[in-house]
Amino acid sequence: MADRSRNPKRPRDLNQRAASTVAQATGEEPATAPETAQASGPTPEERHAAAVTLGRLGGKKGGPARAKKLTLEQLSESGRKAAEKRWANRG
Repeated sequence: MADRSRNPKRPRDLNQRAASTVAQATGEEPATAPETAQASGPTPEERHAAAVTLGRLGGKKGGPARAKKLTLEQLSESGRKAAEKRWANRG
């Protein structure tokens, strides 16, 4: 996720943070800027595609597994409620 902060991230190391704070207070640039790790991972589109694939896989497994553990009466009741909801949205 992109960093939404308008302020740059401060270093986690106490000494680097102190030097950065002093440099900022005095209006100087720090001698060495803290290095930020650039993520060279997948693009957002690739991450989205992977999430969609995993979600679909879980849905394909979850529905039949749930149906298998329900009794015939529970399954019938669930289907009846789903049909009522679908038809209620049409009119």
